[in-house]
Amino acid sequence: MGIAVFGQGAPARLTQHRVVAKGSPAPLAGAEQVELPRLAATRAEWETQRRPELVTAWKQILGKLEPSASDRQWFHDVPLIREISRTELPGYTRIHIELALEKDFWQPSLLLLPKKGKSPYPAVIAWTSTTPDWQEPEKNWGAWLAERGFVVLTGWSHIRNYRDGSTYAKGAAEKVYERFGRWAGLSRMVWDVRQQAAFLRSRGDVDASKIGFMGFSLSAKTAVYVGAFAPEIAAVVAIDPHIALNGGTNYYAPWYMDWTRSFPDIDTPQKTVLSLLDTDPGRAGLEHDHHELLALAAPKPFLLIGGAGEREDNGGDSDDRQSWGYVNRAHEIYRLLGAPDRLRFALTNDGHHANGPAIDDAWREWLMRFLGQ
Repeated sequence: MGIAVFGQGAPARLTQHRVVAKGSPAPLAGAEQVELPRLAATRAEWETQRRPELVTAWKQILGKLEPSASDRQWFHDVPLIREISRTELPGYTRIHIELALEKDFWQPSLLLLPKKGKSPYPAVIAWTSTTPDWQEPEKNWGAWLAERGFVVLTGWSHIRNYRDGSTYAKGAAEKVYERFGRWAGLSRMVWDVRQQAAFLRSRGDVDASKIGFMGFSLSAKTAVYVGAFAPEIAAVVAIDPHIALNGGTNYYAPWYMDWTRSFPDIDTPQKTVLSLLDTDPGRAGLEHDHHELLALAAPKPFLLIGGAGEREDNGGDSDDRQSWGYVNRAHEIYRLLGAPDRLRFALTNDGHHANGPAIDDAWREWLMRFLGQ
């Protein structure tokens, strides 16, 4: 199949994940018995028909994929930067900066500049998960990468730190809606990654063709959308996003996709994002799911790492054996495009963590292979 897995065989399953998230507004009993729809039978069908259809569908689902013409007033073409401090470490220079991701919104980050290798360097944008702050990716992955010749930019999602002190629990989604109209949190995250990529491309020491993105948990969810909708990003690592859109995690939350809120611009009787995802209520599974986004990333190198390799139904945040259905469907598109080795599912037993023996082996090999000098 061209897909690797640690410690397990690659099941041929194509079914959806059982819905185990207690807060899901669409429990959909029996979803695990329903196959994910096939995306295309030929390369021509994918490129000329199905891919454009899916981009249009997901733009409707997410509200927008990038700022509208009127939205652009709030953004710089290249984010401005403020340097707060810098520290010289044995393998790299650590610079605390702030980036203007809106003209009145400065997001803290670390910029790690390598002392090894030759400019222009490959680069990785690395975001933190829900609990830690924007410095955590330095410890998880950034120091290792910087010491091996990568420029690294750490950060966190706007739902962790947005204007006026808002967060996912304190009105960040509402702040976005007030200024920009309907723009799903996950799609807005992609735009911020694209802005960070623009900043990196503006530097003379970064190879613009070798900018990657990686994240864990919350930011692994971001990575799924970055793979599909951020053309500036050359390779992606998603560590435990729980790839099923309606499985064990909370993509339905207001700060991610806001499934159940009524929006006047949605042209369905229910006017909800859920009605755009579940277009056939008589069928157990969702009609749109994340196998489509994995396929939209093709042929970009995309590594999905799961932490529950011994589980059939983890019931939590970790990707488990049921995640194979999404990868296998997307892999059909990678195969049609002649890039079967560019989509990989590394299913580990390391649990829901940013690091672990098998997790680290997987992302290190992946980024060195596709971005390393």
